[in-house]
Amino acid sequence: MTADRSSRPVHFRAGGTSLVLDCSGPRLPRVLHWGADLGDLGDGTSGGADDLASLAAASVAELGTSVPDVPVPVSVLPEQSAGWLGTPGLAGHREGADFSCAFTVRELRLTAPRSLTVEATDEQARLGLRWELELTSSGLVRHRAFLTNRGEGPYTLEALQLALPVPAHAAEVLDLTGRHLRERSPQRHGFTLGTHLRENRRGRTGVDATLVHTVGERGFGFRGGEVWGLHVAWSGNHRTFAERTNSGVSLLGGGELLLPGEVRLGPGATYGTPWMYGAYGRGLDDMAARFHAHLRQRPHHPATPRPVTLNTWEAVYFRQDLETLTALADAAAEVGAERFVLDDGWFRGRRDDRAGLGDWYVDPDVWPQGLHPLVAHVRSRGLQFGLWVEPEMINPDSDLARARPEWILSAAGRMPPEARHQQVLDLGRPEAYAYVLDRLDALVAEYAVDYLKWDHNRDLVDAGSGGRGTGGVHAQTTSVYALMDELRRRHPALEIESCSSGGARVDLGILERSDRVWTSDCIDALERQQIQCWTGLLLPPELMGAHVGAPVSHTTGRTHGLDFRAGTALFGHMGIEWDLTRATPGERRRLADWIEAHKRLRPLLHGGTVVHADHHDPALLVHGVVAPDLSRAVYAVVQTATSVQAPAGRVRLPGLAPDARYALAPLPPGDGFRGPTTSPLPWWTPEGVTLSGRALSVLGVQAPTLHPESLVLIEARRLAP
Repeated sequence: MTADRSSRPVHFRAGGTSLVLDCSGPRLPRVLHWGADLGDLGDGTSGGADDLASLAAASVAELGTSVPDVPVPVSVLPEQSAGWLGTPGLAGHREGADFSCAFTVRELRLTAPRSLTVEATDEQARLGLRWELELTSSGLVRHRAFLTNRGEGPYTLEALQLALPVPAHAAEVLDLTGRHLRERSPQRHGFTLGTHLRENRRGRTGVDATLVHTVGERGFGFRGGEVWGLHVAWSGNHRTFAERTNSGVSLLGGGELLLPGEVRLGPGATYGTPWMYGAYGRGLDDMAARFHAHLRQRPHHPATPRPVTLNTWEAVYFRQDLETLTALADAAAEVGAERFVLDDGWFRGRRDDRAGLGDWYVDPDVWPQGLHPLVAHVRSRGLQFGLWVEPEMINPDSDLARARPEWILSAAGRMPPEARHQQVLDLGRPEAYAYVLDRLDALVAEYAVDYLKWDHNRDLVDAGSGGRGTGGVHAQTTSVYALMDELRRRHPALEIESCSSGGARVDLGILERSDRVWTSDCIDALERQQIQCWTGLLLPPELMGAHVGAPVSHTTGRTHGLDFRAGTALFGHMGIEWDLTRATPGERRRLADWIEAHKRLRPLLHGGTVVHADHHDPALLVHGVVAPDLSRAVYAVVQTATSVQAPAGRVRLPGLAPDARYALAPLPPGDGFRGPTTSPLPWWTPEGVTLSGRALSVLGVQAPTLHPESLVLIEARRLAP
């Protein structure tokens, strides 16, 4: 299809989503509809109705007063030259000139059944633009743009942001914020006139990242109300915004946030945005399911069962020796763990967090024979071996910093303030990149490392690169991506966890080259109920590290029973962060029961549809996973605090086939509970009760009354007709 293309819009459909694009005329395409599936709209052929043409005609707005004399088209790259006075899609200049763009489409190609590519130019500004869009099979809209400088001098790029419109009945905004140990905290408010802008300048996705910037109908929840969400698949600085103007336009937009002067395009040079993902749903669960399905359809999505992982950090911290760690590996194997990860403290000079980062050599003082004796013992117990690294960081107290101080990411003439006694290694420097790649490659090869826990424990502050101290976050991010890609090319079986002070690097950019994220450094089960719930807007359970911690949380001081801790970790990529050598035999046996249950349920938990009930009591959470064929489901009923009312009342169990009948029963080992009641719950028996999926989702069942900070599990199995 070329620039003189038909005026009939393009309609893409997939996964319950429709996307209708007006590609008529010389300007960039406009979105006429993004949302619910519109069905098979006629194209006027064979004497039928041309519903697409009618839709385009019905979408033209009237002109108001004191506005441009022609309708203002708001394209996927909003342009002020078209009359748009909201946030522009492109901001930049050529030594102060060519501040505004007016792109003309030269070619539009349908590159796949639900994909297109647009080539456009701005002859006056001497810029070329390529815009790529795809509606994925799961119903996600993803698009990105490439800007090329076609002039003779440099072009300074300040922002390249793409947008998708949302309808006027999107009345509320939901996004996430947080801090270290309290990531993924929701905040909600009205979608009013103006711009709700979320900017991240941390140099990584951020502990306070919005994750999915969502707007929806008033009162939307997990199970109801139309919602639209935007995610920027980028691990560096970025921005998202929800904008509503008095011209009647509302949109979601975003892109990379560039530091001043960070991207200066020389003649012929090109800058590409990250992928921007838009997800529509009827309720947050429906929206999240599109992200989950997309991730699971990737060729590199983990195809093997996610190994139950013991990580040594909260068990030993920096206190490492062969005897202690082999005993811990024995205990891990006893309870059913499948992977053993040696955390921080194994490399040269690393007795605490003040020294050693950058010196990626096994410390001979602690490990005179290297890690070989430990690795051999771990593997003799049937466990995979993993290793913690933080390759983007450097301690000033390290041999590397003393030898190469110029490799530290910093503005010219000054050093950023230290955080956790460390600075950032400038991987935009080819020699620093080569050093890190060489050391990681050597370690993975020598010890046949199965898994790297890849950490990143500080924000990038005053992040200048090179002798001039130009902005370095963009180059740092692309270099990290290249480093991970090359390491995995050399070691195809290697798995990588994205850890960043816990959950500070969670995005679809890093997930293109990693196999899970460490959801939070906080393993407190009560905090994790919320953190895991909201991280689930983007990620399915198998990509979220969820560990069983010690009885007393190391980060909050709360004390929780083992069933609450394990039942919370059950609904993720399960692991252990606890010194099992200090656990009682009874605790180890009980933990083994939970791990065995996780392994038994793993195909369902890591392949099913995640659901949440919109429960009236804020002290009670109900969530679960339903099999793709609706044959089975597992739910958790979680009492987070003391309820105002008692007994607990009914809980609805969503996601089942309405007309099928299900056997419902408590699920061991999450079937025991103690609560402030004087009579037993009649249906809480191994035989349970039988009800239709419609009854369970609409009416529900009486829930057990639980003590605060406890949970139970319920299983539903579909009966043969």
